[in-house]
Amino acid sequence: MSKVRVQGFSLSIDGYGAGPNQDLKNPLGVGGFGLHTWLVETQTFHKMLGKEGGATGIDDDFARRGFENIGAEILGRNMFGPIRGPWPDDEWKGWWGHNPPFHCDVFVLTHHARPSIKMEGGTTFHFVTDGIHSALEQAKAAANDKDIRIGGGVETIRQYLQEGLIDEMHLAISPVLLGSGEHLLSGIDLVALGYERIEHVPTSQATHVVISKHPSAP
Repeated sequence: MSKVRVQGFSLSIDGYGAGPNQDLKNPLGVGGFGLHTWLVETQTFHKMLGKEGGATGIDDDFARRGFENIGAEILGRNMFGPIRGPWPDDEWKGWWGHNPPFHCDVFVLTHHARPSIKMEGGTTFHFVTDGIHSALEQAKAAANDKDIRIGGGVETIRQYLQEGLIDEMHLAISPVLLGSGEHLLSGIDLVALGYERIEHVPTSQATHVVISKHPSAP
């Protein structure tokens, strides 16, 4: 049975998944890039960029796990790009160039319709205007019994968490303080929603925590 997963989502010590003032120059917000040091140094990330080398070990193991058995992905509009409001044209096709790292169908949550975009490497972006449940149903249909990854950003993950729709979540807590930005878990009672910690592994770059929904949880 397929799962709905969050994988490799980086948080600051004070709980922010993105810094303040996100824009084209700072897509992760001011200071947000520092959340991902644990990832960008791994062999898995280097391979995504077509580069040799990269660190192996625990951080790389978690990075690699994030791409295993993924059949579809869901992203928020802000994760797809910096453009707000109606699409001015079809020029923007994401941050990732002609061959994005997803290699599957990606469903982008938005209030503004846009035709699907087929990219190199098997990635197709679909734009969903009728909410998170519709996006999840479409992703499940596209995933062919593989797992669905909720890629972010913060608000998208929060919406799926609050509905209890995420089965498993891997958080990488980086040794960074942001002070402000987008807080992931503020006001969300994970225990009441039926989640429990099932894995906890520290490294010099991050503390990896895996949270899973208990089988008996509604």
